[in-house]
Amino acid sequence: MHHASPNWFTQGGQAYARFRPEYPPQLAAYLAEQAPDSRLAIDVGCGNGQLSQQLATHFQRVLGVDPSAEQIQHAVVQPGLSYLTAPAEQLPLAEHSASLISAAQAAHWFDLPRFYAEVRRVAAPQALLALISYGVLQLGGELEARFQRFYWDEIGPYWPPERKLVDSGYASLDFPFAELSPPALSIELSWDLEQFLGYLSTWSAVRSAAQAGRADLLERFADDISELWGQPSTRRAISWPIRMRSGRVD
Repeated sequence: MHHASPNWFTQGGQAYARFRPEYPPQLAAYLAEQAPDSRLAIDVGCGNGQLSQQLATHFQRVLGVDPSAEQIQHAVVQPGLSYLTAPAEQLPLAEHSASLISAAQAAHWFDLPRFYAEVRRVAAPQALLALISYGVLQLGGELEARFQRFYWDEIGPYWPPERKLVDSGYASLDFPFAELSPPALSIELSWDLEQFLGYLSTWSAVRSAAQAGRADLLERFADDISELWGQPSTRRAISWPIRMRSGRVD
């Protein structure tokens, strides 16, 4: 039997930077294609800058903004890309300056009316706003059934209410902009067991369950999935569907 490390779920911001799945390059290409020009993109709630870095290959300047100084600390800086610690509702930008305003896996935390007011303030004419999320991962086979039970039933109660917005692909969010129909995209990765459990360690529900004294749920799942996985070094295909609400700011 292969047992996972007993403290796989106690990692912090460094784990977030290491294990969060990267978006496919087609996503940044689509956002750049739909923006009115390539002068400035702002990535709101940027975390450790995964999408920000990809946008930097398409825009002259990219600004990643996140309220967490710890997340910004782990972000990668490169030419044309900078970061600031700030909330989504107080964007550090001049009026009508941003060609793209993106928020990846973050909009469910925003005070949307205040954020949308800031979007209208900083958006250049016909700027693109994109609220991006990715759904529940898919593993396949016996792994899939055990994972789904863990996700929905065992740690389901430990997800914050906002998580339901992610699960629905932001379908129920108010989106008062001229909406576009984005292409079907997905994140496709091949991970070993350490990477898979490392990713789960970044979940707020996993941290909440541990803090609530339910480390037993996490340890039991880790043992079960390790047994089903086989050799820890075995790489397995994992995918996440990308959902997006995108539109032009008039």
